[in-house]
Amino acid sequence: MPGMPADSGSAIVPFSGEPKHAASAPPVRPIRHGVPPPISRVYISWSSGNLLQVACLRPPSPEEGAGRGGEEVGGRVVEVNLGVGAGNGSTEVEEEVDEAEMRRIEYGSVPAFALLQSRKNALAEAAAMQHMHSVSEHAEWWQYVLEYSKTIGNLLGNQDSLPALMIEDPRAILKVREKPTSLKAAWELLEIFYVDKELHSWLLERLVDWLADYDSLLTKTDGTVYCKLNNFQKKLINLQIVENDDDYWNGLSAALSVGWLDVVVNMLRFHGSYQLDQMDNRETENGLVEAVAVLVSTMPRMRPDLPKSKLGQCCKTRPDFIKAWEKWRGQVSKLECSAFWIQCSHQKTRDGLKNLLHIMMGNIKDLTAATSHWLELFASHFLYIRPFTVGFEGMHHLAQKCIQLKPSFDANGLTGLLNGILSENPEVVLAECTKKFGPWMVTHCMELLAADNDYADIMLHEERPNFGGISIEELHRLVYAQVLCSHSLTWQIAPTYLSSCLNQGLGLLEILLLKQPIQDNRLVLKTLELCRLYELENVGTNIMKIAGIYHWKHGRKGTGVYWFQQAHDKVRLDRIAQQLFERIGKSVADDNFKQWEGLLELLGSDIGSAGGLEFLHRYRDFKRSLQQALEGRTGEAARQTVEFLIQLMRNPSTPQRFWLPLLHDSVKLLNCKPRPLLNVAETTLLLNKLQELSMAKLRPDFCSNHLPSHALSSVRLALGSNLARAILEEA
Repeated sequence: MPGMPADSGSAIVPFSGEPKHAASAPPVRPIRHGVPPPISRVYISWSSGNLLQVACLRPPSPEEGAGRGGEEVGGRVVEVNLGVGAGNGSTEVEEEVDEAEMRRIEYGSVPAFALLQSRKNALAEAAAMQHMHSVSEHAEWWQYVLEYSKTIGNLLGNQDSLPALMIEDPRAILKVREKPTSLKAAWELLEIFYVDKELHSWLLERLVDWLADYDSLLTKTDGTVYCKLNNFQKKLINLQIVENDDDYWNGLSAALSVGWLDVVVNMLRFHGSYQLDQMDNRETENGLVEAVAVLVSTMPRMRPDLPKSKLGQCCKTRPDFIKAWEKWRGQVSKLECSAFWIQCSHQKTRDGLKNLLHIMMGNIKDLTAATSHWLELFASHFLYIRPFTVGFEGMHHLAQKCIQLKPSFDANGLTGLLNGILSENPEVVLAECTKKFGPWMVTHCMELLAADNDYADIMLHEERPNFGGISIEELHRLVYAQVLCSHSLTWQIAPTYLSSCLNQGLGLLEILLLKQPIQDNRLVLKTLELCRLYELENVGTNIMKIAGIYHWKHGRKGTGVYWFQQAHDKVRLDRIAQQLFERIGKSVADDNFKQWEGLLELLGSDIGSAGGLEFLHRYRDFKRSLQQALEGRTGEAARQTVEFLIQLMRNPSTPQRFWLPLLHDSVKLLNCKPRPLLNVAETTLLLNKLQELSMAKLRPDFCSNHLPSHALSSVRLALGSNLARAILEEA
């Protein structure tokens, strides 16, 4: 759906709403595209879930593009989240994962993913030897997955990462900590229910802890426990007598219903009866408040341990928990029937405290009234009504009832995800992750789903004909890899995921590597490193050939020859040698030699890999030695020059049209020495070459070398003279 930008400043699409309709104005979401103005065209298309893809393109400018070498960005594609609460109001309770933060997560998750795949492959080989059906049958596999999950979880954020305040506010209800993200919340849900076997005995307690961390993310429209406490915190500064405010008691009931015992005890201590000037007149009232606070702080919790900030009585085994729970419930019932309530003159205190006792006794009516979201009501059932429930026993059926009592809008997919988990339906869980959390989440969470679930393992790894013979797991990995490949800052990590796709991954990996730009040598080296890492030698060779062709055509001859040599491209090196031969054949002057001598220096000393350029290396050595011999630098220089000459004339790689220039260059050297530099056999070899060259002149395809007309006779005379002296020398 293309569109032209409106001419109204920097706005792509201006919004002109009337003031009277300001309340119903649509939320404005800024697009940080980073494309310099002007922007000529905007394309909009739907992505997965609530994501909208917006492409901002600059006008085509051949002059600008040519002047900057094509490095100027012509446009960019960004994704905009259109989910409820993604506008200005959501930043109060949820930290949005921006593009840079998501890139940090993508890079940080690669080592953990690669390590788990390596361990998985090792266990798969062991399972095949031990005739096991799957990797999950190994006892240590779930520990590997748990370690992987913890690593990813720490990468997504730490709720306790913020440093403690130097001076804490005694009337603070909610602790200041890192703003939660729905991505982190969803990951922890999957870890709780699918991976950590140590949590199965106290699964519900862990769910209560999760709710304490992420209750603020459940919805943006309903008043959750977090919203109630947050709103009361704002008005608390102006309250002199908190027990006269209904929000105070509503907040207490809501916090107690979801098991936030530390918050309840802290808020009870705000009661006016604790003030020094009130204790004498309100002794009974204060005693009742304190008694309720003690009961709340000693509530039994079936879990192995409790953090320092958590209150309650820790019970590690089920029998201990049942015994402690019955004793604690008896104390609550005893206080509820106490005669001291008659002496409490403050009506709101009396009603509020009794409401707290009703909640602790599991009164369904009070629990329903105290909670606002179905998940809060769900957690309160297992805290006070069904505290002895183990595992998934009746959890999905209860969740459906709670949803009917407290229907809530799912703003970010967390409640839908939890509903799929409780229904023990991996397809629903995978669909929710795909719809709400994107390709990264789906790709990395599949290992959690199949960690200890045979049905999920089969569902994810079964090859499906309608997917082209690949599995669901491979399909989502390929999708995520394509997302990574579309960005210049993340394509380097895509091979990690493509290499784990055995059917189509390696083919797509080859395409990815071959399509990388070859203008920058550093990028080429990075691509070649990936080729070596994944044992794609043929792809690396082709990349080096492509880089050589590009640099050669753009005038960077040395760089082009270097890449051809690295690729062992004998065919193209021979062609280059032919071009050099033609240039040198036109003139054998020293000035012409210096023009291409630098190119040979760049080729290095590895002559064997230079193909047809072997002759040029030897010819370079011959010219250097000849110059030293003519200058008389060393006594051995003349004999070494003659040895180079014989090697060149015997070597089949020496073109025939260079025979006469080589011999003509050596005439002065052959004539200036009193003793012959060549023996009879060597001189005879050169005369035979000269005779063969004379016969070749008669052929129509003979290539002239532009030497003087007397060059042939000069060479023949010098060789004849040297032959005569050589015969006399040997005689």
